[in-house]
Order: sequence, then structure tokens, then C-alpha cells
Amino acid sequence: MTPDDLGHRAPRQLEGRVALVVGAGNAGTGIGNGRATAIAFAREGAAVVVCADRDADAAAHTAAMIAGEGHTAEAVRLDVTAQPEVRALVERIVSHHGRLDVLHNNVGFAAPGGVVDVDLDRWDAVMDANLRGALLTMRHAIPVMVAGGGGSVVNISSTAGLRYTGVPYAAYYASKAALSHLTRTTAVEFAARGVRINSIAPGMMRTPMVERGTTVARYGGDTDAMWADRNRKVPMGRQGTPWDVADAAVFLAGDRSRYVTGIELVVDGGVTLGYGLRDHEART
Repeated sequence: MTPDDLGHRAPRQLEGRVALVVGAGNAGTGIGNGRATAIAFAREGAAVVVCADRDADAAAHTAAMIAGEGHTAEAVRLDVTAQPEVRALVERIVSHHGRLDVLHNNVGFAAPGGVVDVDLDRWDAVMDANLRGALLTMRHAIPVMVAGGGGSVVNISSTAGLRYTGVPYAAYYASKAALSHLTRTTAVEFAARGVRINSIAPGMMRTPMVERGTTVARYGGDTDAMWADRNRKVPMGRQGTPWDVADAAVFLAGDRSRYVTGIELVVDGGVTLGYGLRDHEART
């Protein structure tokens, strides 16, 4: 029996809320983690979803997809590492909508290299985008949430912040581990003031960024071989999708997680529990 069979509909989890999704775009027309989350927020009843991305066209495409489903979205170009831009965007949201209830940080990229050979300029760029960006958005959004009686922050970390993934990405590992701990400590700081702060650690996801990134080069450009190998490394036997991340974000953003703060929700099909498990099974 469904809720409709009982004569009513289950309430949507983000009904009437104002949400800011940072990193809401992605290259092309595909669906990445940020775009999926922005769409999911709108489907769950958010009054308005502000889609922010350094690529204005990508943000606009996400907003158009949301509007095409009959929901309200706004697109804005944002350099998340620039404090004046972050401050101005939060002020604009409050001015136009009166509040900010949900902040979702989905910014991140990796630079190759371990500690002995990573380019230091690239190290700084990764740290700025992956860590400073979340610092700045929380710095300006959290006081607004406190003044409004509460809110929810969801930061996208990574299982790379928990373990070595097989490739030397020192800057990425360090930035995501730092983001996870910044999430935990900030959650404690603002728990009594009504702001919940959690993170999601996605594992191997089948996203446009992976498909067009540097990973496929290790497979001689053979995308199918890359997907097959990545599937094989997941205990569940498949990679996740952006919608898996979006579902986790909706849960953490809404009231069904009202007694949850400071957690790192791992969404990885069991990879961090048994890396290479299926490879081992194939050999035995």
C-alpha cells in the first residue's frame, strides 16, 4: 500500500526550504553528483534551489533542468575560493528569499602526485577548492542559519579521505580528510544553535567527471575497460551513481536526520570495507 492509497501523500523532505548547491553544474549534459543533488532537492520540495558553479553555463543548465520539471531554481557563477563572491551570494539569497536553510558543498578536484613530486601550485589549488571553498561557504551561511533558527550543511568529502585509492593524489587525500574533520568539529561548535553539519564520502561513482578525467588514460582510453575494472573493485559489484549521493544528501539535509550531526556518511558499496575483494574472489 502506498501513501496515495491511504488518501494522502508523504511529505516531501525539503518542502519550502531555500537551498544553495555549490558545484551544481558539470560538463556537458550528463548528470554528476552536484547536478543530481540540486535536482533531488527541488523534487523534494525546496522552494528554490540556487545552483552555483564556476562554470556559469553548467549552472544554468542545471537550473533549466529543474525549471523544466516545474520547480524553481536560480543559476549563478561562483568562484568558491573568493570570499567577496561567497559573501555577496549569501547576502543576495537572504535579500531575495529571507533565509538560507540548506548548504550543500560539492566542489572538488584532484591533482596527480605524491608528497615528493606533487606540483606545489597544484597542491595549493586543490586545497583552495576542496577546503577553503567549504570554509568560506560555511563561514557566511552558518550565521544566517543560526539567525533563522537552524539549518543543515552537507559537505561532499570522499573515501579518498579515509584510505589510499591506488593512485598517488596527496593533495586530494589531504584536502578531503581535512574537510571531513572540519565538518565534525564545526558540527560540535554549532550543534546547540540548531545547525547540523554532516559530510558524505562517495566511493567509486560513475560520473561524467570520471569518464572525461585522467583516470581513463590508465586504461589506454578504453572507457568500457575502466568501468569494468572499477565495478570489479566494489564489493557490491557495481559503481554508484550520482543519484546515490543525491539520496544521501536529501536525507542529511532534511528533518529525517534531525538528530544526526557530525557524521561522515560513506556511500561506496562497501569499498572501504574490502578494497579489491572481488579481485581476490576471482583469483581464488
